[in-house]
Amino acid sequence: MRRHLFPITTQLTGIALLALTGCAGTTAASHETPPSATAARDTRPAETTPSTASATPAKPAHGYDAHAHAAADIEAALAAAKKDGRPVLIDFGADWCLDCRVLGARFEEPGPSAALAKYHVVSVDVGEFDRNLDVAGRYVNLRTSGIPALAVLDPASGRTKTATNRGEFADARTMSADQVEEFLRRWA
Repeated sequence: MRRHLFPITTQLTGIALLALTGCAGTTAASHETPPSATAARDTRPAETTPSTASATPAKPAHGYDAHAHAAADIEAALAAAKKDGRPVLIDFGADWCLDCRVLGARFEEPGPSAALAKYHVVSVDVGEFDRNLDVAGRYVNLRTSGIPALAVLDPASGRTKTATNRGEFADARTMSADQVEEFLRRWA
């Protein structure tokens, strides 16, 4: 299984890091072009309140919001989880990552979508491994998991029930909807 590498040094630029690792640990010749080389950054103003969509049991919003307040969104989801007993699923990823986008598409398919409805879902943008790393570090080990990485939190205690620290979803593009659904049903 290919895995993402977490930047060991902050001296590497996003482009150099992606050339070394790619989204799913692919070689420089086969990974997609890094976002910093092709796309302008989102310049929308940051929200001043936690996102309401991230704590809903429905399908997660498409993509990862660079301006969302990840810690506040997780706290809101945990508060809702304590009330209704559904666990919290945190999806760590980035829009530039093909495997993250494929996992998002899998979440939209009937089986995974039904299983996902049993969770409060929070999507957390890790950018080019330069955003929300403090939040991610509380729940997953991005050095070994790569992205997308998932963590399931217990609704009563807020403790991590499971995290994909071995890169279980780092090759999401090769996963079937049944495999994604099986993971979601196991931990719901």
